[in-house]
Formats: sequence, C-alpha cells, structure tokens
Amino acid sequence: MLNEGGLPVRLLWALMDATNIEDARRALGAREGIPEKNWPKHVGAWLRQEGAPPAAMPTLNQWAQSCSIDGVVWTALPPKLNGRPDGYRATSDEVTAYLTGLKGRTRELAEQYVRNAPRQIDTPFRRRIEAELHWSPSED
Repeated sequence: MLNEGGLPVRLLWALMDATNIEDARRALGAREGIPEKNWPKHVGAWLRQEGAPPAAMPTLNQWAQSCSIDGVVWTALPPKLNGRPDGYRATSDEVTAYLTGLKGRTRELAEQYVRNAPRQIDTPFRRRIEAELHWSPSED
C-alpha cells in the first residue's frame, strides 16, 4: 500500500504483456490472489494520459515517460492486521507483534513471503522484522 508522507523506498518493476490498463489490473489481481471484487481498491492503476500520478509517487510521470511506459499497476493491499480498516497505517511495533503471534502454517507462509521479497526492497518494516524475527531474505 502506498504511504503518502512515508520515506521513499526502492521499487522493482517488470513489463507486463497487457493491451490496456484494465487487463493489466486483472492480471496482477489474479497473480496476487486478490478476490476480483477487490481489484478496484487493492490493485492501483495509473495512465499517463489521464493526468497526475498518486501523491505518494510524485515522479511517476517522469519515470514512466523515460521508460516509454504509458501505464502502471501495483498492489495496494492493506495490512492484514486483524480488525483494522482499509487505509490503516500500521506501526512497526504492530507489524512485528502481529507476525510474532502467528502460529503454524500461517506463520510459515508469512515468513516465506517476507524472505522471498527481493533483497533490494529495503524498508524500515523489513529491517525491523529482520532484527526481531531474524527473517532475512532467501539466498535464491
């Protein structure tokens, strides 16, 4: 989820084989296992021809133009902290407490997800999770 006012972090990107932004949104939603009814709010999309990018990505237009990209999609999933509404901004304390409290297969899947995130994704949350839970990136 984009965090307006948050510190900038490095992002990774890849080209998609999609003929329009809605096809790209559907493909990303399906790949991420997002229920179709949630694609409009949990898969962000921007088209250069439609104007200004989201406030959390002020240089998106310039970057997209420099890469000859006409549109961008991204996951906009809210935190999965129990009982929190969409748009809630979790603290690192809440995230590490939540992850620490997971059990069994749910904890295994969360750890796998964190470890499989590319090493270049270096955020304050990731550094805190590594320090407290020792879930470092996979060596693959």
